[in-house]
Amino acid sequence: MCLPDQNQPHFLSLSLSLSLSPSLFSSSPFMDMPDTQQHHSHLHLQSKFQSESSSNNSKRRKHRQEQEHVLIAGLPDHIAQLCLSSVNPSLLFSISHSWRRLIYSPSFPPFFSLYAILSPSKSHSFIEFHTFDPISHTWRILPRHPHLHHLLLRHPSFLSRNLSVQSVSAAGRLILLAATTHNLSPALPRPLIFHPLSGTWSFGPMLAAPRRWCALGVLGPAVYVASGIGAHFSIHVARSLEKWDVRSPNGDVWEKKTDLKDGRFSREAIDAVGWRQKLCMVNVKGDAAKEGAVYDVAEDAWKDMPEGMLYGWRGPVAAMEEEVMYVVDEAKGVLRRYLAEEDAWEEILENKRLKGAEQLAAEKGKLCVVSTSGISVVDVAVSPPRIIPVLLPEGFEPVAVHVLPRTPVGH
Repeated sequence: MCLPDQNQPHFLSLSLSLSLSPSLFSSSPFMDMPDTQQHHSHLHLQSKFQSESSSNNSKRRKHRQEQEHVLIAGLPDHIAQLCLSSVNPSLLFSISHSWRRLIYSPSFPPFFSLYAILSPSKSHSFIEFHTFDPISHTWRILPRHPHLHHLLLRHPSFLSRNLSVQSVSAAGRLILLAATTHNLSPALPRPLIFHPLSGTWSFGPMLAAPRRWCALGVLGPAVYVASGIGAHFSIHVARSLEKWDVRSPNGDVWEKKTDLKDGRFSREAIDAVGWRQKLCMVNVKGDAAKEGAVYDVAEDAWKDMPEGMLYGWRGPVAAMEEEVMYVVDEAKGVLRRYLAEEDAWEEILENKRLKGAEQLAAEKGKLCVVSTSGISVVDVAVSPPRIIPVLLPEGFEPVAVHVLPRTPVGH
């Protein structure tokens, strides 16, 4: 509770003294004045006290506001922030309003949040980008970009399947690279980039050939796009591999790399999984017979995928910190981890929420799975691993999910 300043008169006590103590007036010169003058003098005195009261109330309000913005009493804010930056943001959120404001400010180290591409359940005609705050457990829609209106998820010519919307996260950015327009043409002539820390969109470098149904992957700050189909099929596009270094000062161009041996990887929208300085990918999804290929970044060369890795690739795959590879068997709902030394997949858990898995993201010991059940987070850093459902905004279904730094409140 904020107490009144002891050096200032308290308006309530002064009012009571004036109304109950005649001695205060008996020695006052006001008593010798005519009644009219006494009345005006009394009004003047009231006005004076009201003015002092208003001033005191303003001072108390200012004091309370200053107290609410103090991070740690007795410490300058920049020192207090250094102390608080090492505390779990979820604890800061629940303890103090000033600390809650701090964790969402641009100056506080950003915690990680989910970024999801969502589509209305009853109408798959458009997509929206949302972010989920794991601290407050709330969803926020991201600013829309005009180019998003041109992206199509469903078309009358493809009643049994969704059209692909391909995206990756790289260097702390969400990058949308391939999608389809209403006339079934490639929707993006260059990448569309969302910057979480500023809450803004920008464009990447022009693609030599805009495409759909390509292989898209990330290694470090570099984005790779392989194969795909443009407005019409081209064997040159279907065999191509290009690299874009997001952080490079000269990162406004795509760098051509060694071509694939054939165009068989242009059948579907697939993930090129960055793992131990290699890109690993297969040409079709699910349990169907498939071919695998591995691109070695250091050698700029394509190699055959190890037999055991290919055999267990039965659903979406992601690599934690580009070191440990995981797969979700979309038919059985089983999560497995790849053991490179044995060229085999080790079962971790089975859960019905993982059945029908369509996409997988890995970050900070957590796996985020998009499936027919929605979005689930699997914590593989604990033993046994635990699975946490994420409640989606009402009326929406997930298309893809990524893990990126949170967007400051106000963007």
